[in-house]
Amino acid sequence: IAQALAKMMSEDKTLRAVNDSANRQTLLYGMGDQHLDIVVSKLKERYKVDVELSKPKVAFRETIRKNSDVEGKHKKQSGGHGQYGHVKMRFEPSGDLETPYVFEQVVVGGAVPKNYFPAYPVVGVKATLYDGSYHPVDSSEMAFKMATILAFKKGFMDASPVLLEPIVSMKITVPDKYTGDVMGDLNKRRGRVLGMNPDHEGNTIIEADVPQLEIYGYSTTLRSMTGGSGDFSYEFARYEQAPNDIQAKEIEARASKLDAAE
Repeated sequence: IAQALAKMMSEDKTLRAVNDSANRQTLLYGMGDQHLDIVVSKLKERYKVDVELSKPKVAFRETIRKNSDVEGKHKKQSGGHGQYGHVKMRFEPSGDLETPYVFEQVVVGGAVPKNYFPAYPVVGVKATLYDGSYHPVDSSEMAFKMATILAFKKGFMDASPVLLEPIVSMKITVPDKYTGDVMGDLNKRRGRVLGMNPDHEGNTIIEADVPQLEIYGYSTTLRSMTGGSGDFSYEFARYEQAPNDIQAKEIEARASKLDAAE
């Protein structure tokens, strides 16, 4: 598939294939649905490759909105050296959604030796290790990692976790007479219009922030609304908290897939 797509992209500069590592998908970009259908046909006829197109996944993220104070203890004895790790941690929003995580430690009195501190990275929150205990023989970095996993699972759920969705900045150029239709459609897609500017050629340039989840198939919709005269582009802007109904729907969908896999 990779070789076939690379060959086709060298022949067709409007075609683009991108590896989405976050969702483990190959994303195919073209001029519209018909263009992509032709690509699929060529893959089958010319390269004997059968592919199935599906709706791209959206890379949601999680963060927390409240604080929590928890402890995690991992203790296992099985003859000889055992396993022992014990941490007390506080979790809170870091206030910076651009930074994966913030980790601090305020341990005093050697309750947890410094060489075990690196075992505590977390994602999307500020974590503070403030106490714990260790065993001179049974403690290890792995034991503290296990204790931290237990603390994180409880601490994260105790701190009101929320789902974040990616927001894209869109720039849509349409003839003036279609502006109302395009604006109405953006509202249905949970879009926020930031500005409208004339290009002095009979067109209006609409700038809006729209959830990435809502722009699938937009090229077809825009072409239909404007008789093929509209154009648009977009780029990733930031993550924002998803509405409760979207969170519930996404969590339910992923839980169903996990149940099916089991």
